[in-house]
Amino acid sequence: MLGWALTFLVVALIAGVLGFTSIAGAAMGVAKILFFVFLVLFVVSLVMHMVRGRGAL
Repeated sequence: MLGWALTFLVVALIAGVLGFTSIAGAAMGVAKILFFVFLVLFVVSLVMHMVRGRGAL
């Protein structure tokens, strides 16, 4: 999922350089959404790991 966020970020940067503002804005929006979804899933995974007690961090 992080790969998708990075892909859309690269597409947004390339489109921004070439002047396609609507494409760049859409790709950047998707990249931000995917990044935050990834971040939330990471935090949930970290909390679940700590609750189960599978070792100290």
